[in-house]
Parts: sequence; C-alpha cells; structure tokens
Amino acid sequence: MSAHLILTVIGDDRPGLVESLATAIAAHQGNWLESSMSQLSGKFAGIVRVSVPESQVATLKAALAALPGLRVTAEEAQAVDAQGGSRRLKLSLVGHDRVGIVREVSQVLARHAVNVEDLSTHTASAPMSADILFHAVAELTAAPDLDARALIADLEHISNDLMVDINLDETIRN
Repeated sequence: MSAHLILTVIGDDRPGLVESLATAIAAHQGNWLESSMSQLSGKFAGIVRVSVPESQVATLKAALAALPGLRVTAEEAQAVDAQGGSRRLKLSLVGHDRVGIVREVSQVLARHAVNVEDLSTHTASAPMSADILFHAVAELTAAPDLDARALIADLEHISNDLMVDINLDETIRN
C-alpha cells in the first residue's frame, strides 16, 4: 500500500538542492509524481507530491528533515475528488502594477466559486515606458453551471478600474 505525501521545501538557492531531494525520495522507494519549484530572491521554494510505500513514510520524513540547507515539511495527502464535470479556465492578466490587484481579482473569483489551481505572477517594465506592469496567469476550475458571462463582466469591471487587460479562455479538462 502506498501513501501520498505533499512536501514543501525551502532553502537558500544553490546547485544540487533538487538532486538531494530526489535522492532522498528515491532511497525510500518514493515516486516523484508532480512538482512546482521556483527560485525567488535567492531562495529556492517548491512543492512536490510523492508516492511512497507506507512502510517508508516515517524514515523518508526523517531523511528529508535531515537534508542540509533545506527545510522540508511532509504532510499526508487527502483523497481528492477527480472533479469530474468541472470547468477548467485560464486567466491572463496584465496591467499597471499597484497594490491590491491580486486581492481584487481573487475576491471576484471567490464570489463566483472559482478555485485557483495554479497562479504565476511577475512584474516587468513596460516596453515603451518606465511603467512597471504586473503579469499573472492562473489556471482555474469552476462548477459546470458557472455563469461565465457574469464572471467576465465582474472581471472587466475591475479591468476598467485598474487598467488591467484580462483574457479568460475556457480550456478542456484532461
């Protein structure tokens, strides 16, 4: 019988961090299933889902806790609904950077019961000016009966207030 663990990892960025993590997982017959990792301001941060034999869970957790230069937490994954019939959406947002953009967009999404599954953001200089632009891309899921027109209208209302360009494209759920 296998257990699924969600690992969160953080440490000062340096070569070899992913290798040391992968080695510890493999040494305990763990299977690396999926991950998202990033380097931000000199820190390495990641989240990893692994499958490991139940007999190896305690020793894997101990080995991960002993990795030098990394702080790793491991939590047993909950069984999740396959979300059959849910709608998958992709949101792209670009606008003048200002405090509150993420809060206001996430409030609209929450009001419409839209779940954020993946969010990536960054800031960059505008091509023809010194203005800083905020960029966000999000993968979202929602119930099949989501009123997409109402969601888009609410997002466009924020767009007018914040000078934000929002593209919402429905994609097919795998």
